[in-house]
Amino acid sequence: MKKVVILGDSGHSKVVADLIHSNEGMSLTAKLDDRYDEVFVGEGVTKGPISHLRQLLQEESNIYVVLGIGSNVVRKKLVKELGVPRSSFISLIHPTAVISPSAVIGLGTVIMPRVVVNADTIIGDHAILNTGSIIEHDCKVADYTHISPQAILAGGVAVGEGAHIGAGASVIPLKTVGEWSTIGAGAAVVSNINRKVTAVGVPAKEIRKEGI
Repeated sequence: MKKVVILGDSGHSKVVADLIHSNEGMSLTAKLDDRYDEVFVGEGVTKGPISHLRQLLQEESNIYVVLGIGSNVVRKKLVKELGVPRSSFISLIHPTAVISPSAVIGLGTVIMPRVVVNADTIIGDHAILNTGSIIEHDCKVADYTHISPQAILAGGVAVGEGAHIGAGASVIPLKTVGEWSTIGAGAAVVSNINRKVTAVGVPAKEIRKEGI
């Protein structure tokens, strides 16, 4: 049995917990969040500050870690601060997701119900592929990205590190969304989007620079 620790205990961690429960051979061992000052047992799992992770990794065997944090920026910052081996992280894939055998899924990535990842797509580490999103063939989705519910990436799309594709947005084939950019909900990306910008509308237009 793989014992999984979720870092973060708020809204996004609830759906990550559901992913763990939906996978046979996994159990939720702990939820760690810095809003907790001490270690205790709540809702049947250990809870406590994130610093408690090191003790768990030392004391328990077969422990894996996943981030239950929606913010792309915070996920990257936390992974850097933790300094735990990359192999400590586990990817979670809902049983209803359809993943091509030729797709590559990075460590720490979470894939929600009814997601489709098609042939020869590469998904980086600590990404979120949210409910019902479609990632077509030959896409490259970098680390710390978030593809929101019902978003669609057509074939050959490249999404840079930390980018966020909003709910119901779509990107036409062979276009690029720059790193740490945000695509608004329902937007249609028909041309390349620069890094560190917000783009909204149909067709999507850049409206401001991001302060990252």
